[in-house]
Amino acid sequence: MSTARTGASRTAHAWTWTYEGYDPERERLREALCTLGNGYFATRGAASETSEGPSHRPGTYAAGCYNRLTSTVAGRRVENEDMVNLPDWLPLRYRVRVEGARPGPWLSPDGPELIEHGQTLDLRHGTLTRRSLYRAAGSGGGRLRVEQRRLVHMGEPHLAAQRTSFTAEGWTGEVEVEAALDGDVRNEGVERYADLANQHLTGWSTGTGPVTGTAAAAAADSGTGRSDTVWLCCRTLNSHVRIALAARTRVSGRGGTASPRNTAPRGGTAPRTETAPRPGTAPRTRLTDRRAVQILTIPVTSGETVVVDKTVALYTSRDPAISGPLTAATEAVRRAPDFPALLASHHRAWREIWPRAALDVPGEAGVILRLHLFHVLQTLSPHTADLDVGVPARGLHGEAYRGHVFWDELFVLPYLNLHFPEVSRALLGYRYRRLPAACRAARDAGRAGAMYPWQSGSDGREESQEFHLNPRSGRWLPDHSRLQHHVGSAVAYNVWQYAQASGDTSFLYGEGAEILIQVARFWADSAVWDPSLERYRVRGVVGPDEYHDAYPDSTAPGLDDNAYTNVTAAWVLTRARELSRALPPSRGQELFESLQLDPAEPERWDDIAHRVHVPYHGGVISQFEGYADLGELDWDRYRARYGDIRRLDRILEAEGDSVNRYKASKQADVLMLGHLFPPRELAGLFRQLGHRLDDESWRATIDYYLPRTSHGSTLSALVSAWVLARARRDEAWAYAEEALVGDVADIQGGTTAEGIHLGAMAGTLDFVQRCLTGLEARDDGLWLDPAPLPQLSKFRVGVRYRDHWDVDLRIRAQRVRVGVPQPAEDPVRVVLGDSESAVVPPGTARWLDLPGRDRRAGRDPGGGRVSRVRARRRR
Repeated sequence: MSTARTGASRTAHAWTWTYEGYDPERERLREALCTLGNGYFATRGAASETSEGPSHRPGTYAAGCYNRLTSTVAGRRVENEDMVNLPDWLPLRYRVRVEGARPGPWLSPDGPELIEHGQTLDLRHGTLTRRSLYRAAGSGGGRLRVEQRRLVHMGEPHLAAQRTSFTAEGWTGEVEVEAALDGDVRNEGVERYADLANQHLTGWSTGTGPVTGTAAAAAADSGTGRSDTVWLCCRTLNSHVRIALAARTRVSGRGGTASPRNTAPRGGTAPRTETAPRPGTAPRTRLTDRRAVQILTIPVTSGETVVVDKTVALYTSRDPAISGPLTAATEAVRRAPDFPALLASHHRAWREIWPRAALDVPGEAGVILRLHLFHVLQTLSPHTADLDVGVPARGLHGEAYRGHVFWDELFVLPYLNLHFPEVSRALLGYRYRRLPAACRAARDAGRAGAMYPWQSGSDGREESQEFHLNPRSGRWLPDHSRLQHHVGSAVAYNVWQYAQASGDTSFLYGEGAEILIQVARFWADSAVWDPSLERYRVRGVVGPDEYHDAYPDSTAPGLDDNAYTNVTAAWVLTRARELSRALPPSRGQELFESLQLDPAEPERWDDIAHRVHVPYHGGVISQFEGYADLGELDWDRYRARYGDIRRLDRILEAEGDSVNRYKASKQADVLMLGHLFPPRELAGLFRQLGHRLDDESWRATIDYYLPRTSHGSTLSALVSAWVLARARRDEAWAYAEEALVGDVADIQGGTTAEGIHLGAMAGTLDFVQRCLTGLEARDDGLWLDPAPLPQLSKFRVGVRYRDHWDVDLRIRAQRVRVGVPQPAEDPVRVVLGDSESAVVPPGTARWLDLPGRDRRAGRDPGGGRVSRVRARRRR
């Protein structure tokens, strides 16, 4: 085995993420973590030399592009909607021909010719660079050095490009290159879905050159005798989304340089410089119905570097202001500047984004946080503000969860609210436009208001699958996750939090009010009075835990009075009543009439919000009514037998048992309340419900549930770290560390390869931004109650608070610095620890002492260093 296959390792610097060596078993994980995107579409970091196989899952996904297919599962026909894997624009393979010899094999990292391999993700500039060294067949020891730089343009969201440089070492001959657009792709990125229908594309056609017939387009190809552009178009099978890609392939001269030529400016910009094709290297074309290939034969001499630039444009029929996707794609690729100019403008676009997303944490933890931020911004960029899309739980990085929208925006929007509020508003717009579908779902269930789906896709109907596969047992089991109606509360929570952070009352009084009120109506109609308890009850739901979806031996799915569901429902009802009172009179009348809202309804909301049932047992909050009657699990025995028991539900089902019988949770459920609400607000909610929740009882609840949680979700460690940071600081870092390395070390054993966990990544950013600072945007001020961990005691966060674009927060163990930029007109009111307040005028900064803090606490022994032992073990 060559050295490129041994000792494969990862290294990280402040702005780069590097893998050395080639490891086929980890390649799909690298593909996910090296994905490049711009909010409109993203492409996994797959090798361009190889097609799909056991070690490779290339994929390109456009935000919001879905299609439905019908499959036969467990003897039943079921329909699933998926985010579609679009035609692959990456393919570019190559081989060498030494003078006087036959062509060698096509080279790839999987072949025996590989000597060295590595790749680097540049976070600052949004590029992926892959480096390989191969033996050149027939050269008597000569080598071919290959370097490829790739980008998905952050400024021009429809463009992508890759530059591949070839350097001959010790031989003279030719490099033969085939660059292709491949439409023969399927959704095959998740092995569990292998038995399901996966062919989403149809109606392929291919061609060369421009399709507009304009004089300018014809002139672009003059003098070459051949077109340097090919295109491929197709459509989705049932949603009928038309997709078009166009690719331009050019070869540069020695060292990647050639004589420049000026082209006409576009959109009023300065003239661009393009690299002229190298003489005699215009591509030949081979077309089939699903594949458009450009073939180049490039003479090389020893020590010479030749460069192949492939520029691609992607459009769909979902795009506005185009005459058609094919015309738009061919025209865009014709007008695109050469690779150096594209790279420069791509760098400028990222330079404009990074200051708005300021988060500066020292040490290895800071590098991982920057990687998380990079992937959040690639999925939900400023371009997202122009799209009708939601928050895909696995990003645009893979096909797990079918690209669906869950409740993960609950962990994503709090970060975006304070940096890119226009993106948050657009994502809430996705929910508002699907409010009619949620209202129809509620009516179909016999309820009023809006019942948002647990899984959402194109049109807002429930997309949760009816059956799921247990890979351990091979059995398809009923899936009751659609009973997680708490997703509606998450949507309402996001509406309120966005308005508090942005001050956007036009949204709150408009679309936001409709969402809040309709979710409140659903909860009011779901609550049933129980005279024996003198409380309202909510029956037949599933909580965030997800393991428990029915009572033991019951044939009916659902549980009663899930504490998280009921408390958040009370919160929604309270906020809806407040909002209905706060609306301007004309808007209130208009809204009440359009929603046919009875004036008595808000009074009922208030009654339920004060008397909904929250079960208790042994002095702690019960996860749901009847939880106390479940059996205790022998956790030590299962850990000794299976090691990793994160997916305890699958283990027990394969044994013929059920997790419904035990006090065992997949992820934090009751503890989620401590993630959503700061201690003051959470105590107030319970006081409103007639319960006392003080520090002692909350700590008892934490101590009870943590050892009974398997942390089968990447969100669980995050939530646990969040609540422990306020309750037991010395225990919080272990969970924070796990949340940080969850994807980079793939601690769940293969799930990250199917797509990153966007909620967990954004949640770690928000953990630093809000949990460790105690930051709240409320009552026309910024409220801070910093509680930095010893391992994260020194960091900087820049936030956008209403009209203040860059409020600078610098946290130290004993002090906090608040800086307000000069362009702002108004000062910022800062409240520390619910007591001490200060006003920071524009153009100034103030250091404020943290009230009531032990000056010896918070010393930083590790500088945010993530345990290398833990990360290495999990890799």
